[in-house]
Amino acid sequence: MATHALRNVAVLGATGSIGASALDVIARHPGRYRASVLAAGQSVDALIALCVAHRPDHAVIADEESYLRLRDGLADAGLPTQAHAGTPALDALVSGPECDTVVAAIVGAAGLSSTLAAARAGKRLLLANKESLVLAGELVTRAADASGTEIIPIDSEHNAIFQCLRSRQAQGDVSRIVLTASGGPFRGRRRDELAQVTREQAVAHPKWSMGPKISVDSATLMNKGLELIEAHHLFGVGRERLDVLVHPQSLVHSLVEFVDGSTLAQLGLPDMRTSLAVGLGWPERIASGVGGLDLLRHPRLEFEAPDTDAFPCLRLAWEAMAAGGTAPAVLNAANEVAVSAFLQGRIGFLSIPALVEDALAALPATPADSLDALLAADAQARRLTDRNLAGHLSP
Repeated sequence: MATHALRNVAVLGATGSIGASALDVIARHPGRYRASVLAAGQSVDALIALCVAHRPDHAVIADEESYLRLRDGLADAGLPTQAHAGTPALDALVSGPECDTVVAAIVGAAGLSSTLAAARAGKRLLLANKESLVLAGELVTRAADASGTEIIPIDSEHNAIFQCLRSRQAQGDVSRIVLTASGGPFRGRRRDELAQVTREQAVAHPKWSMGPKISVDSATLMNKGLELIEAHHLFGVGRERLDVLVHPQSLVHSLVEFVDGSTLAQLGLPDMRTSLAVGLGWPERIASGVGGLDLLRHPRLEFEAPDTDAFPCLRLAWEAMAAGGTAPAVLNAANEVAVSAFLQGRIGFLSIPALVEDALAALPATPADSLDALLAADAQARRLTDRNLAGHLSP
């Protein structure tokens, strides 16, 4: 049996659903993988509990005011784990010798800095933070190419494409890449039927177990729109070679069509541990804890075109990708503000695409030639959307 050097893994977003799946796969392979760095946003107690279970060398909390709670909690638990707080500390850890593999699963634009740090440092980057590529795709992929970083996407759709291509770049023999979408909890509903949907309905995804923000993005189809932009950067393909199909069974995770008429697809049960196992073990296959796909128990595979009238976020993402420059950053920032307001019960479901469309109209694309320019566009879109919330507040 082949022996493998121990890989030290930093799990960013450790207390979220993807972090939990990553730690589950890592724990199945003691002696081959070890969680050396765990990072979370504000959930100090949950992070300490994970440190008790996995005994990392370092733990990082994004909220700097929570540093003392984390430090004292680790000490009270009798752990040697070192406590850290803030983005600079996390960036230093993912850049340094403390890890050779990074699971980037921090939700939203907050994950960009650590993703860029890992890309610049030549780490194996298991990328679950799609917003990093939406906001700064050219910068991230350029940094990865310069440092030799392996980017292995963890979104099930992009991971499927990666497997079908056996690489991160599509070649000239690829005629079309098709991302599949479950359609979310409101598939088949007309636009006027969506006005009164609740937070609880929107986060109740029919197939995947995800956090609230990603679940709402799935319900609006913005998640698929962000994935289109991500695919554009990951695989080097333009709008003309990208497509989306709704596939409610969520068993075919994406398809790649080649110029000879062949189509390759990756199938599997809807469980993020499969993608994470691919990322950790590539090019080998390792056990993920996910069972095989019994097609006799899942005999129907259905596909349909997305309804961009009822779910205009997908159309808005297409338009932002076509506009290029800072437009995807504006799209992402406005969406984050709108989704947060919806989850707080401040606005209705249909106000999410309306606010995003307003931001894109008010802030035309400018060149995205630096991180400062992208962050400035992100901040401007957040301020504008925050002001525009007043016209959409629920009674």
